[in-house]
Amino acid sequence: MTLDTPAGETARTPEILRYTAFSTDPAGGNPAGVVLDAAGLDDAAQLAIAAELGYSETAFLTAPPEGLGEPGRAFTIRYFSPLAEVAFCGHATVATAVAFAERHGPGDLVFATQAGPVPVTVARHDGALRATLTSVEPHIEPITPADLDEALAALDWPAADLDPALPPRIAYAGNRHLVLGAATRSRLAKLDYDFDRLAALMHRLDLTTLQLVWRESDTVFHVRDPFPIGGVVEDPATGAAAAAFGSYTRALGLVTAPTTLTLHQGHDLGRPGLLTVDLRSGDPRSHVSGTATRITATDA
Repeated sequence: MTLDTPAGETARTPEILRYTAFSTDPAGGNPAGVVLDAAGLDDAAQLAIAAELGYSETAFLTAPPEGLGEPGRAFTIRYFSPLAEVAFCGHATVATAVAFAERHGPGDLVFATQAGPVPVTVARHDGALRATLTSVEPHIEPITPADLDEALAALDWPAADLDPALPPRIAYAGNRHLVLGAATRSRLAKLDYDFDRLAALMHRLDLTTLQLVWRESDTVFHVRDPFPIGGVVEDPATGAAAAAFGSYTRALGLVTAPTTLTLHQGHDLGRPGLLTVDLRSGDPRSHVSGTATRITATDA
């Protein structure tokens, strides 16, 4: 794409990479745009790139705050959906970390996000690069009965379809997500919601996605994430929500650390992805891991 400077001069065109996160298959996981050198791009230019790509988020790297980390492996990162900037995005973080590691080698990185510093480690497992991000300090909070009723009405979910073992809560680990437990896998599979109505509620509650969950076993879950405030009906694989959900399970005593949660996401969209969430003893943060794969012109 061509970018124009305020003076009317043509700016350099940044290299825009396309990766899918939480899958080794370009047709799976959640696609993200990645710009490893966004120096000189203002907010409008970054939003324009994200809108043109049309992915749920695109990540942009620039110079880090002073003293953030090792020179050359610490950056400021910003995330834009096609409609607006978001404070934190897990899948674009994983995609960016893997894209960087393919060029500069695996190891430790640290990203300055609007939510706070997010360390990431990239290592090679079974021939594939795998990134693990460490969330900011998490917390959960209740949702009012009236707001829950509005969320269920927008989803067209009867209250009887909720799993009483997974009580509704708003969970945070960089972004706010409303966690709702589905009583059955078939309830989770049937997602046909009122886009504008749900978006209005989410704007009012400052939510990034809804984390809709069905529990297969003690540590295995199937999840879906409506994302209307980003202009996307559904996010195929959501690292930020996975981090928030990890804090939710621990805070409600559904699991005991140390443990690893396995989240299956994207199957109902035809883009299967796999996310793991490590919960460690003595560390309240969530550690979200996944692979990422470059999308080429022939994959698109």
